[in-house]
Amino acid sequence: MIHNGKQKLPYDAAEAVGHLKAADKKLAALMERAGDFTLKLGHTGTPFDSLLESILYQQLHGKAAAAIHGRLRAMYGDGDPSPEELLRTPEEQLRGCGVSGNKIRALRDLAERTVDGTVPTLAAIRKMPDEEIVKRLTAVRGIGPWTVEMLLIFRLGRPDVFPVTDYGVRKGFLLTFGRAPKTRAVATADLPKPEAMHKRAKKWAPWRSVASWYLWRACDLEAAERKAAAGK
Repeated sequence: MIHNGKQKLPYDAAEAVGHLKAADKKLAALMERAGDFTLKLGHTGTPFDSLLESILYQQLHGKAAAAIHGRLRAMYGDGDPSPEELLRTPEEQLRGCGVSGNKIRALRDLAERTVDGTVPTLAAIRKMPDEEIVKRLTAVRGIGPWTVEMLLIFRLGRPDVFPVTDYGVRKGFLLTFGRAPKTRAVATADLPKPEAMHKRAKKWAPWRSVASWYLWRACDLEAAERKAAAGK
């Protein structure tokens, strides 16, 4: 059974799961252990809204970032500001919400690039290829490829994104296809190189987003196993 969450995925998840299981036996074993594919897409706000949230959450604990985001939204009547509203807001007010100087500069750049059309509207971005979205959005200060890849997978529901720089995806790949250390935690030096990951993942196309979701689940399974072992 496939659960797609409240917002329907723009692709056939059952087809993706079937393809991946047939294409890669080791990945199929992970998928059987992890169970149903339950990816849920995020809110249907504009690219500006999504990137504003991403900037606020960078390098902060989730609760702290949520508090700052909440104060910011409260300042605009419990909703995200428009790009024009944000540009009109004095820096002191943004700082009063807890937004740092660097993030204020990133938010203003995001707003300016939304106004000038570099950051597309939701209707426009849905029609754009992944590569063009990455190129356009990484022009914004503070927005790198990883942030755009997360937007592609979790907000736009693009089926064939493979974020090989993501720690969880790399660790999940190691746990599934490599030799993870048995007596210590996985270190950065243990993680596979992007080239090796891309090579194996060729057989997963055009469903690498779904495979990535399962690699994240491999990390969850390992954490649960460690917790269970520690409780014995």
